Amino acid sequence: MEKGLSRYFREVWSFPVLEPQEEYMLARRWLGHDDVDAAHKLVTSHLRLVAKIAMNYRGYGLPVADLVSEGNIGLMKAVKKFEPERGFRLSTYAMWWIRAAITEYILRSWSVVKLGTTAAQKKLFFSLRRQKNRLKIMDFGDLNSDQAAELAAVMQVSEKEVVNMNRRLTALDVSLNAPLSQSEDESLEFQDLLVDEAPSPETQAAESEEGKLRRRFLEQALAELPERERNILVERRLTDDPVTLKELGKAYGISRERVRQLEVRAFEKVKSLAEAAAGGANRGT
Repeated sequence: MEKGLSRYFREVWSFPVLEPQEEYMLARRWLGHDDVDAAHKLVTSHLRLVAKIAMNYRGYGLPVADLVSEGNIGLMKAVKKFEPERGFRLSTYAMWWIRAAITEYILRSWSVVKLGTTAAQKKLFFSLRRQKNRLKIMDFGDLNSDQAAELAAVMQVSEKEVVNMNRRLTALDVSLNAPLSQSEDESLEFQDLLVDEAPSPETQAAESEEGKLRRRFLEQALAELPERERNILVERRLTDDPVTLKELGKAYGISRERVRQLEVRAFEKVKSLAEAAAGGANRGT
């Protein structure tokens, strides 16, 4: 598998990087004429970008090949939606889609312990290790109160959230069968100390159905928005690392204040539409 991945990376780096004008013309051919060959060149020229981004997420216990595969799906979506007239390069636009595809895959796959999926928890999940390294915090399975307080202050979350997430991440790197006792009469293993804090199967099933309904209402509400408002809302409020007002303003050729206004308007629309859909579903039950 490692040899195959190395060969893939060598092939990826063999594709030429496109000049701005060439990229623009290929994008126009794809957008205006559904030229599959043009789309193929746009994708292959950016495969190295996917590889670079995927390698940044290799510490989450998942095969790099799978991360690359998910990133490639994000890249293809970006190429499909790319509008060259906006004035920015495909790599800038595609980077958002690639990262979103990879992080969503990680969250779907990471099941050592139950992980919440609020925006704050997602951000904590993906940035805790980096912050620990930056602050040179070393721990052996658990943080002391000073370490937890320092991280909580930097990341603007509670100390409890930091401690709980750190335990979850630490569990990734510890073998569940690691012996904790040298006694021949007492074969105590790490997994023997794990407490199952997950809800009952009945509760999980109910929460799953509720989550599906919420996602469906959100998708329906988003579909009602104009494309620009929908994209701004997704990039500002539905991603792990929100894009700045300045970046979006540059991408759309509008001011930061205008981006903020569109974001607020889109959020209020989605909130209203989702609540209306949920209310209708409740009346129908």
